[in-house]
Amino acid sequence: MTRVAAIDCGTNSIRLLVADLDPATGGFKELDRRMTIVRLGQGVDRTGRFAPEALERTFAACREYAGVIRAHGAERVRFVATSASRDVRNRAEFVAGIVDILGVEPEVITGDLEAEFSFTGATKELTGRTDLARPFLVVDIGGGSTEFVVGDDRVRAARSVDVGCVRMTERHLVADGVVVDPPSPERIAAIRADVEAALDLAEQTVPLREARTLVGLAGSVTTVAAIALGLPEYDSTAIHHARIPLTRVREVTSRLLSSTHEQRAAIPVLHPGRVDVIAAGALVLLCLMERVGAEDVVVSEHDILDGIAWKTAEGADEGGRN
Repeated sequence: MTRVAAIDCGTNSIRLLVADLDPATGGFKELDRRMTIVRLGQGVDRTGRFAPEALERTFAACREYAGVIRAHGAERVRFVATSASRDVRNRAEFVAGIVDILGVEPEVITGDLEAEFSFTGATKELTGRTDLARPFLVVDIGGGSTEFVVGDDRVRAARSVDVGCVRMTERHLVADGVVVDPPSPERIAAIRADVEAALDLAEQTVPLREARTLVGLAGSVTTVAAIALGLPEYDSTAIHHARIPLTRVREVTSRLLSSTHEQRAAIPVLHPGRVDVIAAGALVLLCLMERVGAEDVVVSEHDILDGIAWKTAEGADEGGRN
C-alpha cells in the first residue's frame, strides 16, 4: 500500500486526507481526515483577488496540516486547488505560500478534472451496489462552483459551472457587507435564476436527466443531510450513503432560507463556518433535484478528496512524481 496525503483547497474550506491505498486491490485505510473553514474565496467574486486575511487563514491551516503529514510519514503529497484559485490576479502569492509551507506546488485544476476526481472518490465504493441504478449523476456543490458528472464505472460527461454556496451568498444575500437574514423572496428568486441558468449550461454537456442515481457531495449536501436526519451532532457514519428524499431536502431548504443567523447557528450539526452560506448551498441542491426529477439523493462523505488520494496512489504505482 502507498501512504499518501491529499489536500483539497476549495473556496470555503481546506481539507486533508492521509491514507494507505492499494489501487490494485481497492484497499483503503484512512489514517487522518480533517477540515478547516478558511473562506479562501472571500470577496473573490467582487475583487478578483485573494484577501490578505483569507490567505493567512489558509496558510495557518496548511502549517497545521504539514505537521500531520510529517507525523504520519506520507510518501506522496498532492495539493489540489479548485474554483477560487483559477482566475485570481494574486495567485502567485498563494502558490509561493503553499510551496514554502508544504514543499509542493498547488495544482490549480480545471473544472473537468475536478469533476473526474469527485466522481472517482464518490463512486469507488458504489460500483458493486446492485440496489443503485446506473448511470450515476455525481454533483459536488462547492463554495465557488458546482461539478456535474455522469458515468457508470467511468466518467461519460462532466461540466463545472460557477454556482456555489459562497458565490451565491455573496452575490445575492449580502447587503452593505452583511448577510441578509432571512432573505427576501426576490433574493431567493435571483439565486434560483442563476442556478437554473447554470443547469442549462451544464445540460449542454452533461445528460443530467439520463442519470438514475443522484450522488451528492461536499459540505452543503452533507449538512443538509445531517439536518434532515435530525442528528444531535455531526456523525459522518450516519450521513455516509444516507438517502435523503426530495421532500426532506425541500423542507430543510425552506427552513434555512426562512431563518436568521442566530437560528441557523443554533442547529447543532451546522459548522460555524457554514452558517451564512448553507441556505444558498441547500437551494442549489434543491434546484438540481427538481430539474432532474430525483426522488432522493445518496449522500457521500467520500468525494474529491478521496479521488485525489486514489489518483495520487495510482501515480505512485506508475512511477509518477510527488
